Amino acid sequence: MTRRSDRVAEAIRRLISETVHSKLRDPRIKGVVTITRVEITPDLRFAKIYYSVLGDEKKKSLVARGLDSAKNYIRKYIGDSLELRYTPDILFKFDKKVERSAKIDEILEKIHKEERKNGKNNKGD
Repeated sequence: MTRRSDRVAEAIRRLISETVHSKLRDPRIKGVVTITRVEITPDLRFAKIYYSVLGDEKKKSLVARGLDSAKNYIRKYIGDSLELRYTPDILFKFDKKVERSAKIDEILEKIHKEERKNGKNNKGD
């Protein structure tokens, strides 16, 4: 990405975070969504908005539908807020990296607990 597209992507990320947390009143979205990153094409016409959700599969599904229904409002807000020739089309994508990272942390914590437990048992032998 170019420096300009990086700046625009970050501006879009901030705007969407602000919109999701303070402007949208959809209970499916309220308080559970984090906008993690934005990938934008070099011509600034298309943006993938990555988000994470705390909760089960049902909650993730509700959030996906809520974001999809708010897409036009969010796109208009981006267009009104940023001085761009074209307002990018947006696509919301669930960010699996955050979920994977949490699972890896959980596994590592289990390993550390086992090592501490086994270490204490071995010292007593």
